[in-house]
Amino acid sequence: MRILLFDPFHGAAGDMIIASLLDAGADMQSVIDVMTSVVARPDITRVDRCGIKSLKIDTNAQKSHRNLNDVIEIVKKSTASKEAVEMAIRVFERIERGETKVHGAHTHFHEVGADDAIADVLGACTAFLSLDFDLVHIKPVNVGAGFVITQHGKYPVPAPATQEILQESGLLTIYDSDISTGELCTPTGAALLSEFYCGNKHLPSGKIIKTGYGAGTNNPKDTPNVLRTVILESDEKEDELTDTVEILETNVDDVSGEILSYTMQKVMAEGARDISSVPVIMKKGRIGYLIRIICLKGESQKFVRILSEELGTLGIRHFQAVHRSVLKRTFEDIKLDINNSVHIINVKTGWIEGRPVTFKAEFEDARKCAEKTGLPIKQIAIMAESAAIKQITEDNIIEN
Repeated sequence: MRILLFDPFHGAAGDMIIASLLDAGADMQSVIDVMTSVVARPDITRVDRCGIKSLKIDTNAQKSHRNLNDVIEIVKKSTASKEAVEMAIRVFERIERGETKVHGAHTHFHEVGADDAIADVLGACTAFLSLDFDLVHIKPVNVGAGFVITQHGKYPVPAPATQEILQESGLLTIYDSDISTGELCTPTGAALLSEFYCGNKHLPSGKIIKTGYGAGTNNPKDTPNVLRTVILESDEKEDELTDTVEILETNVDDVSGEILSYTMQKVMAEGARDISSVPVIMKKGRIGYLIRIICLKGESQKFVRILSEELGTLGIRHFQAVHRSVLKRTFEDIKLDINNSVHIINVKTGWIEGRPVTFKAEFEDARKCAEKTGLPIKQIAIMAESAAIKQITEDNIIEN
């Protein structure tokens, strides 16, 4: 089992994350191409940080400020893969939630709405996804100490938005120090690590096979300003990976189907892993629904707010620290030639012990294809999944 370990002993920023992943073996050309598609070709150099030879990346971007919708449009127009685009959007949504909770509704990002932040997030997501790993573990994050100057004024470290982002994901760790180090973990760095994190508290024992160092901009004399990323190979056998989720439940009996459907869509748009509604008979024979949400650890409060505001529920049950099994998954872009027109269907594939065991066509891709071709959506899904099985089988035969 391959494990990706982040060791942010001196904080983390977007450029440090990219550089450390590249130094650990991520696909450099893919990262350069994606970053170039949104800003300019980045400069990648080898520098010294307190005697540690580290990789440093500069985006060559101009300063700018944009709102979330502007940022998402730029991300979508990049050359990044579909999975990297979706991951990058989630990262910026994490930043938006953190800033909104602290500052209230605002019209645009500040530092994180700049071109360099967009390039950093896309580059980091592309590098992260290019590595072949089974598990992600993140050591405690050093956020720094002292004060940081922001567009809003002079704030204590960690900056409030950074603290909200880390707190939401369960990664927040504050180092007590008499030394004023300033801000070591930026909002972008916090949001990227939070997105990569999947709640794994236990780090299996393993052999280090690769170490990468990503350099920060500053070069203090007493401490290496680097992010260390390590790839380990573990002998522990796990057919299924486990992470930690939270489950929220509530019963409602005075909500229309339209409102319930709207609420479920809103919950999923906010990043829930799943939501379901089950018809139930409630007290006094009333017909109602059992609403159940599955979300990552630390994200439950935003869903509590949505359920309370949209459904009017006064009580929500929490089942915390629930372990779930998650198969390793990959995404296959399948080309279907229908009526001399090519349609791309993304098929999610689940793996156990190196064997593909489940295939699921992406609904939105299948729906668009069905609308354009006039074929039933079920038929489109079957065609795509069958093609995925054939493609993966042929690839395995070639590799073996």
